[in-house]
Amino acid sequence: MSTITPADLQQRLTANPDLILLDVRTPAEFDEVHVPNARLEPLDLLQSANSIAALGLPKDQPLHLLCRSGARATNAATKLKDAGYGQTLVVEGGTLAWIEAGLPVVRGERKVIGLERQVRIAAGALVLTGVVLSLTIHPGFIGLSAFVGAGLVFAGITDWCGMGLLLAKAPWNQRRSA
Repeated sequence: MSTITPADLQQRLTANPDLILLDVRTPAEFDEVHVPNARLEPLDLLQSANSIAALGLPKDQPLHLLCRSGARATNAATKLKDAGYGQTLVVEGGTLAWIEAGLPVVRGERKVIGLERQVRIAAGALVLTGVVLSLTIHPGFIGLSAFVGAGLVFAGITDWCGMGLLLAKAPWNQRRSA
């Protein structure tokens, strides 16, 4: 996987403001803070070659990919390469590294909880619910905790998180109309 540092990307953007920079976070995360010139293309919309082709991206130019910390951008790079886009560069450390480097950002008025934190909150709440229900209602509810635990192990091994994909589609992670 090819990568680029935030500082190197900033130099490229200064030289060529029309460079293609795709932010694959949720619309809500993008609206909170994003790199100037970034184009929002949420990862959950890059699920097939057809949906990727519909974006109208040129295959002969480098595509710079950005998310919060790098994991979703890496996933997007794989999907784009599989769809025939050979020049993908993942921004090392994502938006967090960009901000840490003191580079310019566009900040919205809305504060959101990032998708990774939402997954941790939801998973923890489901595990706790399963334990409490198994102790107070019926022991079989421990299966809920086991199911969530197995899902987390699967997500860690495969780098594919179904809960994250579901949460990305939640209303609070979408753009609000003005």
